[in-house]
Amino acid sequence: MTLKERITEDMKAAMRARDAARLSAVRLLLAALKQKEVDERVELSDADVLGIIEKMVKQRRESIVQYEKAARADLAGQEKFEIDVLQAYLPQQMPEADVVQAVAAAIVEAGASGVKDMGKVMALLKPRLAGRADIGKVSAQVRAKLEK
Repeated sequence: MTLKERITEDMKAAMRARDAARLSAVRLLLAALKQKEVDERVELSDADVLGIIEKMVKQRRESIVQYEKAARADLAGQEKFEIDVLQAYLPQQMPEADVVQAVAAAIVEAGASGVKDMGKVMALLKPRLAGRADIGKVSAQVRAKLEK
């Protein structure tokens, strides 16, 4: 079963259970997937779906920060719930030690000697860590190692 099919089945299950909040979150995800398919006229692979989910999680984290600044705990709570629903579709996150090890290996593999080689290292890491680690944090680790 593809990831998209699993999401569709979860939507049906939420409808049957009359779980309005979960149904809303899953429908938002399916709408984003459909929009991408229509815009690019392609059938999404599981990797594409994971990329969209990661983007949606990132957007919700940014929204939570804004809602908390505006003292809107109700809206921040809704965003947190949606993050929980979306993260259920992401693969298990890698332990921090494994990410550090992957960064070190990619730096050696790319032959990186300074920050100017950061693009080469990230090009190696993105496909390997997609959905399994926060790419923003990975990027910060790569920069820190290359600045030394």
